[in-house]
Amino acid sequence: MVELRKRREAPSDASQPPQKKSNASTSAKAESEPPKAATPSVHGAEKTKSPVVGDTISLEGFGGEVESQDGAKTNLKALVEESKNGVVLFTYPRASTPGCTTQACLFRDEFSPLTATGYSIFGLSSDSPKANTTFKTKQNLPYTLLCDPNATLISAIGMRKAPKGIVRGVFVVGKGGRVEAVEPGGPAATVEVVRKLVESCEVMSSESAGNMAGAKEIQKVASKNDTAEVQADVAAEVADTAKKLDKV
Repeated sequence: MVELRKRREAPSDASQPPQKKSNASTSAKAESEPPKAATPSVHGAEKTKSPVVGDTISLEGFGGEVESQDGAKTNLKALVEESKNGVVLFTYPRASTPGCTTQACLFRDEFSPLTATGYSIFGLSSDSPKANTTFKTKQNLPYTLLCDPNATLISAIGMRKAPKGIVRGVFVVGKGGRVEAVEPGGPAATVEVVRKLVESCEVMSSESAGNMAGAKEIQKVASKNDTAEVQADVAAEVADTAKKLDKV
């Protein structure tokens, strides 16, 4: 008798590997979503150019608002307008520290000669009014200390050090907004920058005074010459008239 064997059934679909889903739905969803705004690169951001010697800056709004050690609000434009010849800002990292005390006292000791040509001197830091008041009182400083807690003016004149530091230096601007000095340096070096600038102003002033004196002297000589010529002409006319009378 022949035994019949059962035929093996074909494997079910469950044992087969799952097929990949179509990307059509994903693409459609991506197209329907609005594009995300690009995030600006920090490294690619443009930095504000710091002023250099010879530049003429617009004083209106330059560096924002600061305050004195007494709490009085002011700005660079007002300080320049109140000065006779311009403004000197010397920056220092922190009040009452050794280097800053040396710098402040050097400006104190040279205050009279440094202001002889009409410059107004100010210390500038990010210290609080209280800290600067203590500093000014203790060291008997004859000038105002400006408080710039957000370092807006300090940054504008190029004396900000990343991330939150301050570069010791000096910045000088004239009445018309012309930058006359901008230089980082040590305590003595910052004073020397201003001293040389004042000396050059004194030389120019002396030369200008000399030129004016020379011009006045020339005018006097010319006036004398004109008078002599007039007198000579009158004398000639008198002599001529006398000759005519003699003939008559």
